[in-house]
Amino acid sequence: MLVDSHCHLDRLDLSRYEDGLDGAIAAAKEQGVKTMLCVCISEENKQQVVDIASKYEGLFCSVGTHPSDVTSEVVSVETLVEWAKAPKVVALGESGLDYYYSKDYAEIQKQSFANHLVAGAQLDLPVIVHTRDARQDTLDLIKEYGSAESAGVLHCFTENWEMAKAAMDLNYYISISGIVTFRNAESLRDVVKKMPLDRLLVETDSPYLAPVPFRGKPNEPRYVREVAQFVADLKGISLESLAEITTNNFHTLFKRTK
Repeated sequence: MLVDSHCHLDRLDLSRYEDGLDGAIAAAKEQGVKTMLCVCISEENKQQVVDIASKYEGLFCSVGTHPSDVTSEVVSVETLVEWAKAPKVVALGESGLDYYYSKDYAEIQKQSFANHLVAGAQLDLPVIVHTRDARQDTLDLIKEYGSAESAGVLHCFTENWEMAKAAMDLNYYISISGIVTFRNAESLRDVVKKMPLDRLLVETDSPYLAPVPFRGKPNEPRYVREVAQFVADLKGISLESLAEITTNNFHTLFKRTK
């Protein structure tokens, strides 16, 4: 059994399925992907991800605001606590910091991320972290505002080993997406080879970042099998072992899924 620990089911390309999302989820389950975490990025799609998770067995969701959506207004700790009362919410986020295009909104992103970390600590919920070109600030905020008990995950990880090690020292998990299969991702593959298995998750981040051999096509949860097989080969273990380990890790981190 496999888990897609991070996907955006409300954004999938469902054109190939006559029965829409039902078909995409059935296709994932045929590939052994029995559990999925549908991730929220804004107040606008919050209810949609909650509704999707509520409809299907084995699906869970998060609530929160993506750093790229934070330009003028910050969601408060109190609001996040209220949002987290919705059914099948098992995490906050995705939140974090993204300086890739610009640092113009760095300070407001930091405040938003800090609020997610504080709310996560209050609720004993893990935080799903998006981090891009913001290594030190991300780690500093986790140290200052986060909880080692509830912790969280650096999702779709593309940073270096030093950041992975620092995050794991803070009790965080590292989630690997289809990027690991890309030809130019040798440095990420080196990180995966070094990683302890008990801190590892796999994801699609669908509909984005489809793994080889589907690169360039719309991604979907069933393709987490390709990510898992690639990671298993890097680690020198069977797909079955990798699936069991990452599934156990998922349920350990996201305690409300048990």
